[in-house]
Amino acid sequence: MAEGWPEDRLSTDAFLGGKLRILQPRDGYRAGIDPVLLAASIPARAGDRVLDLGCGAGVAGLCVARRVEGLRLTGLELQPDYAELARRNAIQNGIEMTVVTGDLAEMPAAVREQQFDHVIVNPPYFDRSASTAARDTGRETALGEGTPLAEWVKAAAKRTAPKGHATFIQRSARLPDLLSLMGRHFGSLEVLPLIPRPGRAARLVLLRGRKGGRADFRLHDAWVLHDGASHDGDRENYNTATACILRYGAALPFPA
Repeated sequence: MAEGWPEDRLSTDAFLGGKLRILQPRDGYRAGIDPVLLAASIPARAGDRVLDLGCGAGVAGLCVARRVEGLRLTGLELQPDYAELARRNAIQNGIEMTVVTGDLAEMPAAVREQQFDHVIVNPPYFDRSASTAARDTGRETALGEGTPLAEWVKAAAKRTAPKGHATFIQRSARLPDLLSLMGRHFGSLEVLPLIPRPGRAARLVLLRGRKGGRADFRLHDAWVLHDGASHDGDRENYNTATACILRYGAALPFPA
């Protein structure tokens, strides 16, 4: 069993059209498409060092590694039971990943002594001063902001190598705060809004910064997830480009 869960409380779920098989708790935090979209946006190359900061069960980092062979992949996860799931998921998918259990605010030496070409971050989305906590502890830790967003950005900046990139996915409502925080540590900031359908407001954004970057800020045209103006039945209706990301592990490139 993974630490914290008996086997009958775990499910094995397919990601990237079955290219990854991921153990997750039936109750608790379960990864959706957000870490997959984050992973797809990372322009990593063979040999790059990648840190999945707050990796949970490992979905984002493992998705990057499935698309780009030869990465040196590390995950940092606060919750020991999720960290153990990430280790198991890496092993059962044949991907080499070092998973360190620890708090990003008190970085373990195994991570603190390294720098990375890419730091990827899917931090908690909700400021609990203005929202309601989840009942499940694991889910609440993943979604509720126990550690301030500023600490996530600071930790990412310290672990990003010169000329390396940090990429966050976050709710669009938090973008003003995230931009301000990222601007203290990174240059060449770029925002890619993710909108559900044409004409709708963005619910999520991808924000990337470069350590030592000097390029002007760029707000890109939005990436549209679904076809049509509304959902027209009990079926999936991701557009072709998004379906290729979710089913086949295609990249989600920021516009050049």
